[in-house]
Amino acid sequence: MKTVNFLLAFVVSIVSLTGLWSCKTDTPGDPYSSDSLVLQNGQGLFGKHCSSCHNFYHDDIAPQLANITAHQTFGWIKSFISNPDQVIKSGDTTAAKLFAEYKTTMPPFSFLPEADLTSIISYIHSQRQPVQVPDVPDTTDLKNPIPDTIENSNITVEVTQFSQVPKSSEDVPLTRIIKLDFIPNSGDLYVLDLRGKLYKLTNGEPQVYMDITKLRPRFMHEPGMATGFGSFAFHPDFQSNGLFYTTHAESVGSGQPDFAYDSIIVTLQWVLTEWKTTPGAFPFNGSGREILRINMPTSIHGMQEIAFNRTAKKGDSEYGLLYVCVGDGGCTSIGKRVVSEVPNKIWGSILRIDPLGKNSSNGQYGIPANNPFVDSHDGKLAKEVYAYGFRNPHRLSWSKKGQLFAVNIGERSIESVNLIEPGHFYGWPLREGTFSERFFNGTGRTFPLPANDSIYHVTYPVAQFDHGEGTAICGGFEYTGSLIDELKGKFVFGDIGTGKLFYVSMSDLKQGHQAKIRKWNLSQNGSPTSLAKLCGNSRVDMRYGVDDKGELYILTKADGRIYKLVNRVK
Repeated sequence: MKTVNFLLAFVVSIVSLTGLWSCKTDTPGDPYSSDSLVLQNGQGLFGKHCSSCHNFYHDDIAPQLANITAHQTFGWIKSFISNPDQVIKSGDTTAAKLFAEYKTTMPPFSFLPEADLTSIISYIHSQRQPVQVPDVPDTTDLKNPIPDTIENSNITVEVTQFSQVPKSSEDVPLTRIIKLDFIPNSGDLYVLDLRGKLYKLTNGEPQVYMDITKLRPRFMHEPGMATGFGSFAFHPDFQSNGLFYTTHAESVGSGQPDFAYDSIIVTLQWVLTEWKTTPGAFPFNGSGREILRINMPTSIHGMQEIAFNRTAKKGDSEYGLLYVCVGDGGCTSIGKRVVSEVPNKIWGSILRIDPLGKNSSNGQYGIPANNPFVDSHDGKLAKEVYAYGFRNPHRLSWSKKGQLFAVNIGERSIESVNLIEPGHFYGWPLREGTFSERFFNGTGRTFPLPANDSIYHVTYPVAQFDHGEGTAICGGFEYTGSLIDELKGKFVFGDIGTGKLFYVSMSDLKQGHQAKIRKWNLSQNGSPTSLAKLCGNSRVDMRYGVDDKGELYILTKADGRIYKLVNRVK
């Protein structure tokens, strides 16, 4: 996922700030260390706190850092890492330009000891690269792809705090809660912390149901903020068969991958597991069976969502089929693509499998007979693929009518809601939203669609916003509850970083049409508020959840709070 836990954009593309990279000769007073142990520690800390958004090759979610120490002093970089908001508010010109460019800040890293800050900055300093003349980008790229501002509606919804998840770290973020879901036909709510724990919420009180760190010794939630305990989904017959499913990251080489690639570094592996337990038993007490394992080139955009279609009924061909979202693994961030414009690879795809079947290549799951590429005569196609062409298909949900929606987190410009149809291509890496994506030195830039666009057969989003409004989409769900009349018939979603709340009317979500997006608002105890105010941080890190009644919840990851939407403020 596109987490923004980055050492802020304290360096925007040098092309825009200072022309081309230049070199600065080290001076005798430079405090950088060349000690191998210090650099090794810095490399580990960089992996943990920075690598999900920064690299040393090209700008991406945040700027590349290869030559930052040639342009900023050690003291400036250290101050910025420790408290970016303070540097921005001080009137610093560079910080102001960066904030204008990236439209968000990172949380402060003031908790890092002095020695760790020195290690990180010294490691960054050690990664300096020779000056190269970059490709000259086409200057017709769109700096503001969607110039219209999203209108605010008159809808304000009251929220109440429903739960507080125990902190899983002494550092910020205190928790990494990212998904709330329920057991079918029981209503029991569960919430997941990426650091390894799955909690059952009993009257809002969290109790540890599963600790995957004790069950899978190769489990990892670093480097990078996008690894860990990715997702969970209870089988629709869990109450009788005791089966549920999880995804998690493991260290490189932990097992034999079912899906791999050649000539690119493998950073980690993502694993899909089936667990068998006694229904009603607490805490988890059972066994696990590995279903599939995937190699990944970086720590971002892994296997972060799995889900069953709860609108399917017993006897339907759709019943009990598991959807698995696989991101592009950050491959475009390092200029090494493992995604494809044809469905012969599983990265950047939504898979659909039968977890109880056996006709896959590894014999651990089934490939449904009505998957879109099952009958293809091209033996190279991945028959698990249901839809493809995504950077990070972050969340799935089904409407009351059974329509499948996926939100896709973009790179530099566009966040989108997509109506998923079997066998369709959704554009990445050729497209981002309804725009063309081209790469210069590995950095994506946004352009109007070409005149011959139809030859690519891209299915475009049914709603989208650009980075003038937010940085990473989250959600969404059709509201089907009974507490909030004004949200009925609406698909709600939001922006992870800023905590902005959006909706579109379900009647407007039509293939080939862009639905109009509107904002909606929150109150607490009758007074207007926002998620940024509630969590006391401009970096909200929000997620949505839903219960068996269709009522909505909002999670704020950094402080571990769960809010329930309770009614409309009149």
